[in-house]
Amino acid sequence: MTFDQLGLNEPLLQAIADMGFVTPSEIQEKAIPILLEEDRDMVALAQTGTGKTAAFGFPLLQKIDPTSKTTQGLIIAPTRELCLQITNEMKLYAKHVKGVRVVAVYGGANIQEQAREISKGAQIVVATPGRMQDMMRRRMVDITKLSFCVLDEADEMLNMGFYEDITTILADTPKEKLTWLFSATMPKEVSRIAKEFMTNPVEVTVGSKNEGAKNVSHEFYVVHTRDRYQALKRLADANPDIFSVIFCRTKRDTQKVAELLIEDGYNAAALHGDLSQNQRDLVMKSFRGRQIQMLVATDVAARGIDVDDITHVINYQLPDEIETYTHRSGRTGRAGKTGTSMVIVTKSEMRKIKQLEKILAKKFEHKEIPDGKEITQVQLFHLANKIHNTEVNHDIDAYLPAIEEVLEDVTKEELIKKVFSVEFTRFFNYYKKTKDLNQNATAAFKEESGETTRYFINVGRKDDFDWMKLKDFLKEKTGLGQDGIYRVDCKDSFSFFNTDTEHKEKVIALFEDFDLDGRRVSVEETQGGGGRDRNRGGGGDRKRGGGDRRSGGGFRSGDRSKRRSGGDSDRGDRRRNSGDRSASAGTTERRPRRNDADRPSYGSAEGGGERRRRSSSSEDRRPARSERSAPRSPRRSEEGATNSPFSGKRRRRS
Repeated sequence: MTFDQLGLNEPLLQAIADMGFVTPSEIQEKAIPILLEEDRDMVALAQTGTGKTAAFGFPLLQKIDPTSKTTQGLIIAPTRELCLQITNEMKLYAKHVKGVRVVAVYGGANIQEQAREISKGAQIVVATPGRMQDMMRRRMVDITKLSFCVLDEADEMLNMGFYEDITTILADTPKEKLTWLFSATMPKEVSRIAKEFMTNPVEVTVGSKNEGAKNVSHEFYVVHTRDRYQALKRLADANPDIFSVIFCRTKRDTQKVAELLIEDGYNAAALHGDLSQNQRDLVMKSFRGRQIQMLVATDVAARGIDVDDITHVINYQLPDEIETYTHRSGRTGRAGKTGTSMVIVTKSEMRKIKQLEKILAKKFEHKEIPDGKEITQVQLFHLANKIHNTEVNHDIDAYLPAIEEVLEDVTKEELIKKVFSVEFTRFFNYYKKTKDLNQNATAAFKEESGETTRYFINVGRKDDFDWMKLKDFLKEKTGLGQDGIYRVDCKDSFSFFNTDTEHKEKVIALFEDFDLDGRRVSVEETQGGGGRDRNRGGGGDRKRGGGDRRSGGGFRSGDRSKRRSGGDSDRGDRRRNSGDRSASAGTTERRPRRNDADRPSYGSAEGGGERRRRSSSSEDRRPARSERSAPRSPRRSEEGATNSPFSGKRRRRS
């Protein structure tokens, strides 16, 4: 089927041709003819990225009277970003419809200016609930003559606690108007709105209710809680062309993870409810321009993201509601393209994966975190393909004789080795001493089930050991092999390691009378499977910033419409003249390297913000760098090296 078979008029078909649309999506094919031919309320269910805006936008533009300056159509959207996105799309659709004005009404912008735009004659107003209510109270907008009301992303609006706002707005609209409700999922709150404010609505469903996007594959990676951030970095390194949205639960975690990524050399920024509208716009402009490869966002702030070709969605922390996961994964795999949704979980969260599989009818593939060898190989082949596909700039021809003279004694094989050794050495040196995160997760699971024993040994870095040398020494001494010794944590004058509990007696016996270069070496079992670590100053099991501090319970249910979101309410349309907030997105601009003590706070009024404040609670306190089990920044290996596998490679000036 083509668009001209849907019953659209010539001005709209001309706009469709200008935009290059050829075939309508399934939701457009089902919804548009009904909305054009019948004066009925509608509930339409379709995944994010399936073209819902056009599905209600084209019929709305065809049915309004462009010769009248009365506000005839109201579109309500949950966030400022989505409000602006819909407005821009509606203007494109109305390109050849003379006399149509579409005005966006949202928080964070001048309300008087928005009122003036409406007074000039806006047939269609696109609004966020809070700002719309504000304008109604001030009598700046008249919606008593509405013919059409569209609730876009209805499930998300209700999940954000906008139920009362929506009902207040709908109560001021004419009863005879048509209401079109578009949603990705159908929780009971959406059904409640349909029952209370709609008359015999026709229901159009693409796929099944609450179904995940068809073009998205789902993967999960099981890690120890403290390794969550390291896992995130490895997933990014194993996908050199990654263009992703990373989801955290709270604004605090979002800001923290973004700052860590920036410090470690990635093109990253934060997007959350504490940013001013100007800061949001700057971050999104950089993301759309691909100056930012990894956008760390809260669920609410990400609702307005409509960016093409997002390759990955990474769930740094799982959300509390299944519907929220559906919205997250819908950020990728849009417009017929494929995408990947990755989930980083701990063992205690595995039940959530099972719930997601059951309700979404999607299989989640369990994968292991890539190790250094895999990442190095991927990066080398990425470089090879990049060189192979690079278009030759013939302006270089004038310099070739001098270059060839310099390289005349180098063979083809040697030249290839030298070129690729730059990239190989960078990643090899960083990853050669990093730990196996998959083994850490297995060890954590064994600890929970009592299948592992942790030991204290009185040798450390002062005895010329690092964790790898110590592990090799213990493997040779005990004969337990590669996987028999794990979670080796090497300190200055002592260390810790784990074995399966079944080997405990053997390990203790081997070190009862053991000397190393004339020094007595003793091994003891720690108390409480790791409690001795903290008593001796190890701190090996402390949680990193941004880790999962919640229990591993299942997804929440219940009436979310009455609950105001506390983690990131993001009700920007309620914050009038708020100005720049303190916590902001990190900037991708390169900064000169300084000592830590001299390093300035991150960001500015245009995408920066205060350096994160550290919590005094033990739950959120990050260990000192000397205590970390793996180098936090690629710029610093465990031996203190300053070479980074990402230095000068990933970062671009924004």
